[in-house]
Amino acid sequence: MSVAKIVELTATGASIEEAVAEGVAKAGETVRNIQHVWVGSIEANVADGRVASFHVHLKVTFLVD
Repeated sequence: MSVAKIVELTATGASIEEAVAEGVAKAGETVRNIQHVWVGSIEANVADGRVASFHVHLKVTFLVD
């Protein structure tokens, strides 16, 4: 039987994909066995009338040893 745990975090990047990848990479520095990531919401930061960056709110699922 497997047991999984979920941690929530927010990450920022120049694109949505970059923000998700950055969040998973940062979580992977201290969490092993990451299995899934769920993107709960996306926000865009606007500067000078243009999208400057994206924030993603993530739920990262990993297996507990």
